[in-house]
Amino acid sequence: MTDAISAKKTSAKKQSASQATAAKIPGALARFRVLAWITGLWLLFLTGEMIFKYFILADKADAPGWFFYVAQVHGLFYMLYLAFTIDLAIKARWKASTTIWTALAGTVPFLSFVFEHIRTKQVKAQFGLA
Repeated sequence: MTDAISAKKTSAKKQSASQATAAKIPGALARFRVLAWITGLWLLFLTGEMIFKYFILADKADAPGWFFYVAQVHGLFYMLYLAFTIDLAIKARWKASTTIWTALAGTVPFLSFVFEHIRTKQVKAQFGLA
């Protein structure tokens, strides 16, 4: 008898915890989406900067000094992207491979936009978000 009551309490706690996690999904998804776009845009800017610096200029020393900061800013946003990707992955219970591929998407131009779209569709379908 006490085992049945204990099992019901444990089941109720698990259900309560999963509902609490599901309630946090929209915020985690929104943060992930914003950082995926920001990271993707800065990566495109960094790619353009590198093409200009290494292929168009005759000497890379002629590049403007502010070019140095483009990579720094992208790196900062990429770290935030990683944090928010992991946050969403934990809450949505992604497989390790899904999390790793999504995290790496911020290192290939245009891929963060593609993965943002795919993961958003998956998470919305999984949790019934509109």
